[in-house]
Order: sequence, then structure tokens, then C-alpha cells
Amino acid sequence: MAAASPNPPYSRKSRVLVVSGFGVKISRQMGEIQIEDGVADHRRIIRVPRVTRHLRRIIVISSDGYCTFEAVRTIADIGATLIFLDRRGKLLFASGPTAASDVRLRRSQSLALTNGTALRISKELIRQKLEGQAALVRDMLNDLQSAEAIAKFSAELPSAESIESVRLIESQAAKTYWGAWADVPVRWPRKDDRRIP
Repeated sequence: MAAASPNPPYSRKSRVLVVSGFGVKISRQMGEIQIEDGVADHRRIIRVPRVTRHLRRIIVISSDGYCTFEAVRTIADIGATLIFLDRRGKLLFASGPTAASDVRLRRSQSLALTNGTALRISKELIRQKLEGQAALVRDMLNDLQSAEAIAKFSAELPSAESIESVRLIESQAAKTYWGAWADVPVRWPRKDDRRIP
């Protein structure tokens, strides 16, 4: 017979509840999440109040049992993630809480194209990308000429006045970057040679 757990079987520090065994049952009873797990006569019943705020993850390791939609919704409502793994560790199902809507963030995103924020972000992202490409071509392919060409394209970014201009600079740099790879041979493991067309 299953015995109810008097204390939560997880600590505030770990914030993870691991459930395992055969015939695992997860449901909502009287507003609480009720979990039954274990093997044979060694079973336990865990009750998680809906007001719980320190539980962040419930991991279920089992291949049989059930979980109700109400329980999934309640687990999401308390801000926890629910993960089902089979006994070999293969992921069967995962759900997470829905992030709260941030009105200020949504407003900023909607205005980004008109107030210059999107252009500034695009320039910075592409600048970092081109710097990485130039460094890779210089250090790994020993192609100083291509690295310098990519660096020149990167230097044009501050004067770009539109996202279309940024895209053009990125595409020109990409042509140089991939051109540097053109003569690099593709090596395959010897055992795969006969499979390569």
C-alpha cells in the first residue's frame, strides 16, 4: 500500500523531483499534484501543493503509467518543467511553463524596425560574425588575403544606413569566406571511401 510522503522528497536547493518505478500515476487531486510511484509493495504518494514555488523540474523515469492533462497544466502553472524518460534514458516527452508576457519587451520589439534598434543589433551581430570568420580564415586556413578582405567588409558596417545594406555587406563577406574554403579538400575516413560518390 502506498504511503503519503510527509515532507517533499526534494530539497529547496536541488529543486528537482525524480519519480520512478512501475505504474507511475500523476494527476490533480483537490487542487494538488498527486504523484504515485515505486515498485511492488514499496510505493509512495507525493502531494505537491499548487502554491509550490521552489520546485523547478519533475523527472519521470518509467515506461508505463499515466499523467492527466490537468496535472500537466498545474505543473506548468507552478513554473516547473515535466520530463518523461524511459528506463534507458531516452526522452519521451518534455513540457515547460509558458513564459509570462512582457508588454515592454513586446513594444520594444514592435518599434525596433522604426527607431533604429534593429539596425544597431544587426550591425553588431554581423560585426561579430565577420570577426569570427576573418579569424578562422587567418588562423586555420592561413589565408591572410581573405581575412583582410573580410575585415574590410566588417569596417563598412558602421556606415550602413539600412538592414539591406548590412545584408549586402554580409553577403559580400560570405562570398570571400566560402571562397577561402574552395580549395580545402574534404577528407573522409578511409572506411567510407567506397561510399562517397
